[in-house]
Amino acid sequence: MFQLQKYNTSVKQELLAGITTFFTFAYILVINPKILSDAGVPFDQAFTAVFVTGIIFLLLSFTSFRQKLIIAIPDSLKHAIAGGIGLFIAFIGLRLSGIIVDHPSNLVTIGDFHSPAVILTLIGLILAAVLMVLRVSGALFISMIVTGIIAFFTGQLKFEDKIVAMPHLPEGIIVSNPINAFSDVIEYGLYGVVFSFLLVLLFDTTGALLGLIKQAGLITDNTEKRFGKAFIADAIGGTTGSIFGTSPTAATIESSAGIAAGGKTGLTGIVVVGLTIITAFFSPVIASLSSVAAITAPSLIIVGSLMAQSIRDINWNEFEDALPAFLIFVGIPLTSSIANGIAIGFLVYPVLKIVKGKGMEVHPLLYLFTILFGCHLFL
Repeated sequence: MFQLQKYNTSVKQELLAGITTFFTFAYILVINPKILSDAGVPFDQAFTAVFVTGIIFLLLSFTSFRQKLIIAIPDSLKHAIAGGIGLFIAFIGLRLSGIIVDHPSNLVTIGDFHSPAVILTLIGLILAAVLMVLRVSGALFISMIVTGIIAFFTGQLKFEDKIVAMPHLPEGIIVSNPINAFSDVIEYGLYGVVFSFLLVLLFDTTGALLGLIKQAGLITDNTEKRFGKAFIADAIGGTTGSIFGTSPTAATIESSAGIAAGGKTGLTGIVVVGLTIITAFFSPVIASLSSVAAITAPSLIIVGSLMAQSIRDINWNEFEDALPAFLIFVGIPLTSSIANGIAIGFLVYPVLKIVKGKGMEVHPLLYLFTILFGCHLFL
């Protein structure tokens, strides 16, 4: 079924790769609820946008439009989007931990470094960074376990009632009536949010998949066909996830740990899924861990720093490329909105290109995006 002999692997090797992958990305199970709970957006509206995005992405995955859409966005802006999201995530971690706090004049300032939460965050951050430098698999997860133990014995972490519980779905999620999601997008004006989700899903999936395919040595003449299947799988996962109350699912760079451990087939993925399902029965533990910012903040800061590295590939030598990219990079965290940050850069980019006499180099779809984002900001 998994053609283990064809790919020169074994059940043992695939099991090990699956376990390695799970423990590498397991931190997401803890920090994701924290990110979603602090988004400041009603969960029904958020998952509505994710659901509609998944449907659109699924439809695009059956056409060549997804390649055209990716080509239309200049590389500098793609890198800026990834970098801006990374800076945004890191800022969330710094703010939640108390390392950075609100300030009436300067917006933000340094926090109280005598605070137990700040001290624990710094311990977790240093530990995670050291483990990553030493290339220890599951560095972020190990750091969370250690900081969790410290938090428990210092009274910062408390487990309420029980440790194991049957998984359940909250009331009001899309699974109750997915058809209404499309009308809700119109009612709440979520066009910009849906569009930004679509861009992020496209670029994150494409970049991650290309990197993982190269790492696994699977670049062949059949890569494009398999790449299309991966798009479809991501789209189905994102749509299904929103129905049951989670953010978009997509290929992530954490999967590289499983590849490095020898994973080559779908059996590795099956192992990851099985372990994740088992984890669902320990939701009280996950909830308790995510309630302590010092446990989750180090992972947010480090993941943000990894994503922010993409700005090094921006064409800083050409101002008409650099300024829009910079506006996106800083606009996303400063506006606390991926959509608004992207919109600012997209509005400026074609204007500068036209003034420079390079208006014909701008893809027609980018002009369409500019109009859509203009409507999003001004209407």
